[in-house]
Amino acid sequence: MNATSPTTQTGYVNRKGQVTIRKSDLAGNDHLQSTYQMACSHCGNNYGSNGSDIFERKCPKCQGGRPGLAFTADLK
Repeated sequence: MNATSPTTQTGYVNRKGQVTIRKSDLAGNDHLQSTYQMACSHCGNNYGSNGSDIFERKCPKCQGGRPGLAFTADLK
């Protein structure tokens, strides 16, 4: 995946190295958004993000990004 792929597509990597893992079944906290599981390609941290924020996310653990949203870790 590259920067021209849809940001909510599994495998998308933004310019900060954050990878879209999957869409969860939880609502996000931005208008009509879903929560997506994200992973940092630098440190491996997993966290949740609104779909609308994926393109600009920074890792909350190693890049000083905003805290992630809660998400369910169970893959169904």
